[in-house]
Amino acid sequence: MQLKFASLNSFSLASWRASSLALVAGLMIGWVGPSNLVYAQSNSTASSAKGKKSNNHAQKAVQRRSAQNGKGRSVQSAKGRSAGGVKRGFVSAQAAVPVKASFGQMAGLRSTADALDLNSSVALVVDQDTHEVLYRKNDHAVLPIASLTKLMTGLIISEANLPMSERLTITQADVDTEKGSSSRLAVGTELSRGEMLHLALMSSENRAANALGRTFPGGLSEFVARMNSRALSLGMTDTRYVEPTGLSSRNQSSASDLAVLVAAAYKEPVLRDLSTSHGREVAVGNRTLQYNNTNRLVKNPQWDIGLQKTGYISEAGQCLVMQAQVAGRKLIMVFLDSAGKLSRIGDAERVRKWVENKSSWQSSQHLQQDRPG
Repeated sequence: MQLKFASLNSFSLASWRASSLALVAGLMIGWVGPSNLVYAQSNSTASSAKGKKSNNHAQKAVQRRSAQNGKGRSVQSAKGRSAGGVKRGFVSAQAAVPVKASFGQMAGLRSTADALDLNSSVALVVDQDTHEVLYRKNDHAVLPIASLTKLMTGLIISEANLPMSERLTITQADVDTEKGSSSRLAVGTELSRGEMLHLALMSSENRAANALGRTFPGGLSEFVARMNSRALSLGMTDTRYVEPTGLSSRNQSSASDLAVLVAAAYKEPVLRDLSTSHGREVAVGNRTLQYNNTNRLVKNPQWDIGLQKTGYISEAGQCLVMQAQVAGRKLIMVFLDSAGKLSRIGDAERVRKWVENKSSWQSSQHLQQDRPG
């Protein structure tokens, strides 16, 4: 009877330990995510080999780890080191959070093949003078446009002929509650309307853009109504605005509409100058802040850019619109929902080289035709 009882206790203890180890492994997988499953398993195996601890100690360890998991804390190896003796750091629980898909990606637009193998879901290249379409890709797809919105914001401000020297103050109403983005313009910062417009167009400063709309005669609602009515007057039937910054994914348009907007904005000298400015120092209280252009191509000597605007929110992907002179032609380029941070720049470079090569080939063909036979 004693032998049978001892065997039963040994079996129960082994079963309990196996269950405890499985529970610990499960909890660790939950903490660190699938990508660290191997680490969780190896840690569990090591614990099994050395796990001749008391039942009370093992139960407390499980409870302690469960409590940490419930509080969303980062996880560290119980031993602090891997089998190889390398100390393990903390693993953030945020590592398992998936990247939010853009509207274009969810619509399957990124799988659209095109001759230049662009990374943008949407692209349009138009001759500004002749309106000839040189290149198009999903150009009528309606998508969020992020900070390309600010180009219409600038157009409304410019056409209103408001005093650019008037001082505007950043208030709590200008703080981003849509995406929680940060800004170096603290509440209480006072700048001129011209400075606010400069930062909005060149550096995509959201609080500056919102302040421009909020302080417009009639207030923010009147400003947004003016944005939409101006879009309709330009024939931009795919376009809708709900606020002046582009932080909302409900600000939407198509490449064909945005090409029209670029052409209209290009007629305003102040928008050309401010959007292509390389940088500006702004005095804020007793500090001087350096702001730079969000589009690195404005500093590239291979480019002659007359107007530009970049944009990004996760729903829109990386976006870019430009007016530029390439191979002697004034072109309007639109790129929406590009997959990577630098891919919109890469797409613009690809288009520029394609246009230049096409122009060079056409010139050589004309020369051959003009030769005497």
